[in-house]
Amino acid sequence: MKITDIALIRACLPLDPPFDAAWDPVPRTSFTATIVKVSTDEGIVGYGSGDTMDGLEPFTELFLGQDPFAIARHVRALETVSFHAGRYWPLEAAIWDVIGKALGVPVAHLFGGALDGLPVYASTGRLLPRSARVESILELKERGFKAAKIRISASDIDAGVAIVHSVREAVGDDMELMVDLNQSWRMAGDVRSSLDPVEVRRLATALAEARVFWLEEPLPLDDVTGLRAVRDATGMRVAGGEMVRTFSELVDLVMADVLDVYQPDVVLSVGMLRTRTLAELALARNRSFTPHTWTNGIGLLANLHVTAGVGGGPFLEFPIDPPVWTEERRDFMLSEPVTVGQDGILRVPQGPGLGFEIDTDRLTALA
Repeated sequence: MKITDIALIRACLPLDPPFDAAWDPVPRTSFTATIVKVSTDEGIVGYGSGDTMDGLEPFTELFLGQDPFAIARHVRALETVSFHAGRYWPLEAAIWDVIGKALGVPVAHLFGGALDGLPVYASTGRLLPRSARVESILELKERGFKAAKIRISASDIDAGVAIVHSVREAVGDDMELMVDLNQSWRMAGDVRSSLDPVEVRRLATALAEARVFWLEEPLPLDDVTGLRAVRDATGMRVAGGEMVRTFSELVDLVMADVLDVYQPDVVLSVGMLRTRTLAELALARNRSFTPHTWTNGIGLLANLHVTAGVGGGPFLEFPIDPPVWTEERRDFMLSEPVTVGQDGILRVPQGPGLGFEIDTDRLTALA
């Protein structure tokens, strides 16, 4: 089998009302998705998505005419490209989709097949007033979610702590809560300083009283001493690593025991094959692997296949914050959105490849 074509499909969904994500400087009035389509001479087509893929076109010739099963070669080629240009890991996901379809198995089987599904946590995206956030988490609990993540603002951590404590009081002890500070990376143009380690330790101590399961991205990732001090001083699990650019950086974090929960996103960070290796290393050192998944349904499923394959967890991130961020908005490029049952488990699709169908008519209409 040979790769005969690599095409990018771009579509943009208008958002009305807008989505006011905590990490964005202005509310999003549209949601753009780029889908990578890999065609082969045997008629098998694979898809990937998750990053903008801007600038990929000059590098597609590196993969045309190649055997899709030569995945190690393709990963190494993508790593050389990422040094000079962008991170084009959705292309690797599309190639894995081809491989799974060619073999007639879910990609998770090729990554180890350890689990057939994972409990998810409802990953909210907005900064809401206390009463609104309490109500939203209670609604998610009613829908079957057994865990949820709350964003709090680094500019008003006392208000954030109060929100988390109110949510804990409302949901009781049978729901896990996580907190995200979004301090490890910045959107373009965001030059605000991060919190200092002393303030973060004070925050973590207050959150521990609310039995928070982990504190995500409390400090920049290069503040190794500060991150370890949060855990050592408070007993709070520290999570991060979703956007780390290279495999060696992730390995260094594991070997230095910087984090308790490692979160590289397979379509944004270092790809599926490298992330599996990182996950095995973290699990071997008795740390958790549960990747970031804030892209769309294709990226979510790519992360599910790797995590279920290797036996990660204990949760998988599931982006949702109704009414402005729903499965239908997030997965507008799919024939059916990725959903979770009342048991709170996201099952590995049993179809071959990554297990989704593209809504080509809608993509054409929104292109």
